[in-house]
Amino acid sequence: MKNILQKLIAPQFFLMVLLLFIFAGAYAADEFPERPEPPRLVNDLAGILSSTQVSALENKLDAFSRRTSTQIAIVIVKDIFGYDKGDYTFKLAEKWGIGQKGKNNGILIMVKPKSGNGESGKVFIAVGYGLEGAVPDITARKTIISAEMMPSFKSNDYYTGLDRATTVLMSLTSGEFTADQYDEKVSKHSVFPGFALLLVIFVVFMLFNRNRYRSVGADGSGTGSLLGSLWLLSMLGGRGGGGSWNDFSGGGGGDSGGFGGFGGGSFGGGGAGGEW
Repeated sequence: MKNILQKLIAPQFFLMVLLLFIFAGAYAADEFPERPEPPRLVNDLAGILSSTQVSALENKLDAFSRRTSTQIAIVIVKDIFGYDKGDYTFKLAEKWGIGQKGKNNGILIMVKPKSGNGESGKVFIAVGYGLEGAVPDITARKTIISAEMMPSFKSNDYYTGLDRATTVLMSLTSGEFTADQYDEKVSKHSVFPGFALLLVIFVVFMLFNRNRYRSVGADGSGTGSLLGSLWLLSMLGGRGGGGSWNDFSGGGGGDSGGFGGFGGGSFGGGGAGGEW
């Protein structure tokens, strides 16, 4: 009797286990989108960019990929299904094989927008093995994400944040400037934000001109000095900086003719993320 039950139960148990694996695999596939066909570097699965913005970023990154072989991909998703943002990004980058096999020169920018139910927005930059020296973790986190992406993302301007971040990544990976040079420049801009500097200058000039106006009398000379101060302030305003450094070409853009596809690069844990 026992042997008969074992013979009856064993196939059923095996079938249940097999079904569980099938369902688990299907669920995981839903969590991590399939690699796009035809291949694309910019994949907005959350619908937050316009078609014009997607095309502009795609052409820019495709032209850079053709010129340097470095692949910088953007994937915008609605949900990361409870995963840590870094873990999700690395798994997706490995699944898609972003970068060239052997060179491992891929970068994936994953963005999960802030949702209407109060869930925070998330961003992570995963850097392939071959580019970890060009894009250190601290540069990805403290400067590219904090200075180039977050200010725009917080105002729901995702395109500007992505455009600035990709420009810097292109310049870093192509050797236009080093991570140390970029970090130093951004740090100098961030020590005394441009708006605060302009405000201090404005207050000083206002006080100076008010005292001068009182000393010379109401003959118009004080007003002229005030206008001169405002003109100087406007000139300084054009030079004031926030936290970003956007003086680099980043390799240019233009109509690229279609991305050729991913090559199978590997990722070793380099990169950084943030939330807002």
